[in-house]
Amino acid sequence: MSKLVKLEGHNYLRQRLILATLSGRPVRIDKIRSDDQDPEYEATFLRLLEKVTNGSTIEISYTGTSILYKPGTIQGGRIDLDCGTERSISYYLEPMIALAPFSKKPFVLTLRGITTDHIDNSVDIIRTVLLPQLKRFGIDGNVELKINKRGAPPLGGGEIVFSCCSVRQLKPIQYTDEGRIKRIRGIAYCTRVSPQTANRMIEAARSLLNRYIPDMFTKEPRVESMSPGFALNLVAESTTGALLSGEKAAEPGMTAEDVGLLGAKILLREISKGGCIDTSSQWLNLLLMVLCSEDMSKILSFKIKVDEESKTTLMTCVGIGYVNHNKKTT
Repeated sequence: MSKLVKLEGHNYLRQRLILATLSGRPVRIDKIRSDDQDPEYEATFLRLLEKVTNGSTIEISYTGTSILYKPGTIQGGRIDLDCGTERSISYYLEPMIALAPFSKKPFVLTLRGITTDHIDNSVDIIRTVLLPQLKRFGIDGNVELKINKRGAPPLGGGEIVFSCCSVRQLKPIQYTDEGRIKRIRGIAYCTRVSPQTANRMIEAARSLLNRYIPDMFTKEPRVESMSPGFALNLVAESTTGALLSGEKAAEPGMTAEDVGLLGAKILLREISKGGCIDTSSQWLNLLLMVLCSEDMSKILSFKIKVDEESKTTLMTCVGIGYVNHNKKTT
């Protein structure tokens, strides 16, 4: 049995458990929220992790401040989960995207809950920015995210279906040309508020973005939700296919114009950082680089330390050659 890894604190809980699952090493995490906080969403994520694996054991201490996780194999298959309303669906979906390519069976994951909030990335950003980047690593077979229903806080009611086939091994990536921004696309949606809210968000965003680039188009899907809400998701595409995102969901007291302007400013801030990947997808790209075959991978990221000359950082990595032994060689 692999040596037990001991960690402390609740920070990066999802990432720690995902890395333990991929490496097959048991992990013990102590001092998790020792200030008597006991969020239900962390327990929900543990239930999801138990569903997508086979043979995993999870032991939680009586006080709820310690977890012992012994990972099993990544099983995949058809999985259904009600995510509740504490965190959005993306909180649970993002880690599953890292596990799905290495499962035994193709992933068909159905999640229900909140699709857009002001804490986590929205499912729209995952669909339009995160998933297309998987193709560069050779994950291009039946990768799809279907949004059946949208759900705004606090009641939720949204539903998505994530599908992904497994691969035997990832391909190394060489992506260092960020190009120049050529167009901006987006989605403005509103539910249980005036239909003009979406138009007001778009016009506010246009008033700022049209000074930068005139090629901007935003869709206004008709949606139904159990709670009122509105949000704006924007994606800038470069001449080399780089996708940079910015989004804003309404918070209490905010107007449509506030959401539109803030969403546009967040996108422009992301563009100004430079690089071929944005903040929302940086973690997944770096993880997949590590798991690639034993060859050099390079990707141009935004600055991590101040570099007055280039403003960007070239992330270089030799993959560990991670192999999905459940996937037969073709």
